Amino acid sequence: MTWQIVCLNDVLPTPWRNGSGVTRELVAWPDSLAWQWRASVAEVVQSGPFSSFAGIQRWFAVLQGDGVCLTVDGDLHRLVKSAAPLAFDGAVLTSCELLGGATQDFNLMLQNGASAHVLRVNGGFEMTTNTPKTIAVYAHSVGAIVQIGSEVYGLSQHEFGWICADANMAIQVLGSDALFMEIDI
Repeated sequence: MTWQIVCLNDVLPTPWRNGSGVTRELVAWPDSLAWQWRASVAEVVQSGPFSSFAGIQRWFAVLQGDGVCLTVDGDLHRLVKSAAPLAFDGAVLTSCELLGGATQDFNLMLQNGASAHVLRVNGGFEMTTNTPKTIAVYAHSVGAIVQIGSEVYGLSQHEFGWICADANMAIQVLGSDALFMEIDI
């Protein structure tokens, strides 16, 4: 598979399942009907409940705005732009309270046995894959450089890139406002 890129500005917003906001789906892999993982950017303009997604593992990260307080199954999580992404079960009762104005948030959803690890990159990050996996990066307010083996890929502001990487591949990400994902399917 080759490096795939989608720009947030090229994706039309769609309403949330509960009607309380909109999201822009960056990718649903392998397709939008039978996906194993799905990445999107949501606009949260008011406090309220999250839609329930049974059988889905979710990752959530604030990209822009004052942040949110998520109550996930009774536990409070204060998330701001600098906070680590939060993983939680999509089926549990989850509500969101804005800490100020509207926020823009990144969401990664996984199902059918897929799992992931998501982290913020503010400078540089390196790793070597131990098994084949999908590597993905979202560059938010500035671009990022991704090196996988000997191949180097650039992402501009608001671009999401992904590739299926072999085992024992050296990965390096350079960026000051990026999210890195390793997805096991």
